[in-house]
Amino acid sequence: MARPISGKRPQNFRFTVSTLLSYMGRHRFLLLVVAVLVTISALANLLGTYMIRPVVNSLEAGDVNSLARGVALTAAIYALGAASALGFSQTMVQAAQKILFDIRRDLFAHLQKLPLRFFDTRQQGDIMSYFTNDVDTISDALNNSFAMLIQSFIQVTGTLALLFVLNWRMTMIVVVCYILMFLYIRFSGKRSKAYYTQQQKHLGALDGYIQEMVNGQKVVKVFNHEAANLAGFDERNERLRLAGTGAQGYASTMVPAVVSISYVNYAIVAVVGGLMALSGTADVGSLASYLVFVRQTAMPINQLTQQSQFLLAALAGAERVFDVMRQKPEVDEGHVRLVNVRRDAAGALTPCAEKTGAWAWKQPDGTLVPLQGDVRFEDVDFGYDKGHAILHDISLYAKPGQKIAFVGSTGAGKTTITNLINRFYDVNAGRILYDGIDVRDICKDDLRRSLGIVLQDTHLFTGTIADNIRFGKLDATMEEVRTAAKVANADSFIRRLTQGYNTMVTGDGANLSQGQRQLLAIARAAVADPPVLILDEATSSIDTRTEALIEKGMDRLMEGRTVFVIAHRLSTVRNANAIMVLEHGHIIERGCHEELLAQKGEYYQLYNGMFELS
Repeated sequence: MARPISGKRPQNFRFTVSTLLSYMGRHRFLLLVVAVLVTISALANLLGTYMIRPVVNSLEAGDVNSLARGVALTAAIYALGAASALGFSQTMVQAAQKILFDIRRDLFAHLQKLPLRFFDTRQQGDIMSYFTNDVDTISDALNNSFAMLIQSFIQVTGTLALLFVLNWRMTMIVVVCYILMFLYIRFSGKRSKAYYTQQQKHLGALDGYIQEMVNGQKVVKVFNHEAANLAGFDERNERLRLAGTGAQGYASTMVPAVVSISYVNYAIVAVVGGLMALSGTADVGSLASYLVFVRQTAMPINQLTQQSQFLLAALAGAERVFDVMRQKPEVDEGHVRLVNVRRDAAGALTPCAEKTGAWAWKQPDGTLVPLQGDVRFEDVDFGYDKGHAILHDISLYAKPGQKIAFVGSTGAGKTTITNLINRFYDVNAGRILYDGIDVRDICKDDLRRSLGIVLQDTHLFTGTIADNIRFGKLDATMEEVRTAAKVANADSFIRRLTQGYNTMVTGDGANLSQGQRQLLAIARAAVADPPVLILDEATSSIDTRTEALIEKGMDRLMEGRTVFVIAHRLSTVRNANAIMVLEHGHIIERGCHEELLAQKGEYYQLYNGMFELS
């Protein structure tokens, strides 16, 4: 059974409103034009209704000339109102789209700056929901509510003012009914606002669940998980239904309540006005105009109540969007930059603008440290969560050109070590030195530019194969792309494709085999030509024959580079300069292949166990 929906009040209401207003303020000129045109349209509607009074009185008096002038003036007023309505509707579309453009751009830009921890703790579908469902609610409010709110406000206040001008005694009845309408709107809106917030939250959760299940359909079908998935969907769908019912249930009563009160108001005023006309205390023209105004009083209030639904949903969506934009971006306190350098005749380094293939770290005082690829861990402790350490007292070094391998059981901390090198996460204690510089002192962009990484889970982007390889170096020439593909031994299978390097990749490479996707990821690292290379199970998805084919290419790629290798296939690490055996976040053994075999410890058991299994 689904859990009841909490009616908790949104916590960031003021911040949400002020932030949304700041975005609207960027396009204040267009919104000012909208406001002026809406005001003209609303006033035209009020004046047109007021013109009933002189027209009816002229008709009653038999004054044809006054009647003709009144009708002509009324037509001109309504024509001006119609033109203004057309103008503000088109201007509002432009203003709304520009505001939404700014919000989407800023949201995406901020997401790019957030640390990986943010994405690790959220579903992809929920993140996508920020750009679709949540931004769409803001779009609906901007397109429908901004102009309507101004128009309705002017019509409500203007109608009330003209009612006092026409007959202040009967208007006291209207004022009482107005008060009753607004009291109910306030009561209903206050209760539905919390439900709209819950509705957006559960909609994001449902989107995230759907995306996960769609992406994992092969696994779902293999394990006959359809019924369990449907049960999970039903549970999340029920939460969304309850939130939507609460939001719409309260909001949908606003219009009927306002209409009912307006009907009672109209009936009372019609009776009282008729009696006043019979007694001679009110003229027929004023009564006719007055009754039309009273009949119209419900319309702007109904518009306000209808727009309140858009506004409540928009504020709920905007609150989710702006809360993400309040998340602290990835901290980068680095001040050491990576620069191109040239050696002069004396061997001294000097920075230069053109690409020379030689790099150096530039300190704030101008000192240049050659980029060599010397990486050292000194007493490093790390945990993803406080109080739960993953790595304990890790100390190791990799000299330029060395190949360091990490082996161990799942969860031993192998991948975590590589995540610390490129500063996806920062160490809790100790330090990591890169060419003698603490990585926390290096600007993250420059640090990551000096690293190449091939992950176990490859990710390909929509585009050509050449574009995906070029992702490692956006300005790579076609010749550099082909060279990188040859290094990874991907060139042969690419040329066999129908369109070769221009073959489109879609659906994260669904039209390629897992091994082919892995080869493209290796080629992507090769085209970047980094001094330090991280291979996280880089050959895990490649069959033994393909692995043998790329070993020479990988050797060429690793030549002269510092390489960190994580592997379950111990055959791929036998030629490493040093092998680190990890267990529960500790380095329990270290040495080359022969030394570790001679120790007959954990590595010896892992190595022989592999051959026993094979």
